[in-house]
Amino acid sequence: MTDSETAPETASLPRPESGYCRLTHRMLVRISGPGTDKFLQGQFSQNLDDVTADRALRAAACTPKGRTYCLTRLARAGQDVLMDLPTDLSESILTQLRKYLMLFRGTSMDAVQEGVVWGIIGSGIAETLAGSDLSKLQTPGDALSLDTGILIRLEPDDRATPRYQFWQLGSEQPDWDDAPELTRADWRASEIAAGIPELDASSQEAYVPQMLNWQHLGGIHFKKGCYTGQEVIARMHFLGQLKKSLFRVATDNPVSVGAAITGGDRNAGDIISQVVFENGQAEQLAVIRHDATSGPLTVDGQTLEILPLPYSVPERESASDT
Repeated sequence: MTDSETAPETASLPRPESGYCRLTHRMLVRISGPGTDKFLQGQFSQNLDDVTADRALRAAACTPKGRTYCLTRLARAGQDVLMDLPTDLSESILTQLRKYLMLFRGTSMDAVQEGVVWGIIGSGIAETLAGSDLSKLQTPGDALSLDTGILIRLEPDDRATPRYQFWQLGSEQPDWDDAPELTRADWRASEIAAGIPELDASSQEAYVPQMLNWQHLGGIHFKKGCYTGQEVIARMHFLGQLKKSLFRVATDNPVSVGAAITGGDRNAGDIISQVVFENGQAEQLAVIRHDATSGPLTVDGQTLEILPLPYSVPERESASDT
C-alpha cells in the first residue's frame, strides 16, 4: 500500500466558501406508524411538537444516566419523521432505540435505502435546489420540503458562511456540475468551525448533551415532558452544575482523537474530533473543564490553542467553581 493510500485526507486552506459533499458517514432513518411521535418524545431531548414541516431540529438520545449515545436531527416527511445517524454507530443506536420501539405496535424504524445526506457550503447550490423559496430558510433548523427531499439550514461557521444539508429521498442524482465538490475533510473543517460535535465509538455515552453544547444548538427542550435521561439533563441545567463544555481548539500538528488534555498536572478534558489541513496544522473539538482554561493546556505533547466558537457558551462565564 502506498503512502498516498494510507495518508489521511486533508482539508483545503483557506476553507472553501462554496461547494457540496456527499456525507457518506451519515445515513437516513424513517420512523413511521401511529406511535411515531410518542416513541420519539420519550427518547429524544427535542419536543416533537416543535418538529414541523418547516422546522427540522437537532436532538440527542441518552442513557438513563443522561449520557449521550446519539446526536441527530429530526425532520417531518409527511406523516413520518426522518433522522440522520452516523453510519458507523447506526447499528448500536438502532439496537438501543428498538428496546423502546417494541412498546409501540404498528410503528417501524428503518433505514432509507435510497436516502443520501449532502452537505452544502454557500448559498449557490441551495438556491439551485429551492429557487426563490430559499428566502424561507432564514435561521438554523428552517426546513423546506422539495420533490426530491428536504433542504435544511444549518448553523453558520466562524465566518458566517451559509451552510445547509440536503436530505435526498430517492435515487435521482442532483445536477450540480458547475459547483465544486468538496472532500469529507473540507466538510469536517466546516463543522468544527461551526462548533458542531460528532460522536464516535470512544465518545459515545461519555457526555451529558450540555457538555457538547447541544443546548446552544437548539437540541435540548428543557420544558418538555419526561424522556430517557431527562432527570440528569434537567438537574444539570436548573442547578447550574455544568463543569465542562465543548471548545474549538488547534494544534500545530495532528493529535489523537480521544487523547487526554492536560492542564498543569491534572486531566483537563479530551479531544473528540479533528480535521487536518493541507499545511499539516489541525483543528479539533474538545470537551474541557472550565476551571482548566485559565492556564496552558497540552495534548500529545503539544500546546493547545483555544479558538472562538460562532456562538456563545454563557455557562463558562457564570460557573463560579468550574
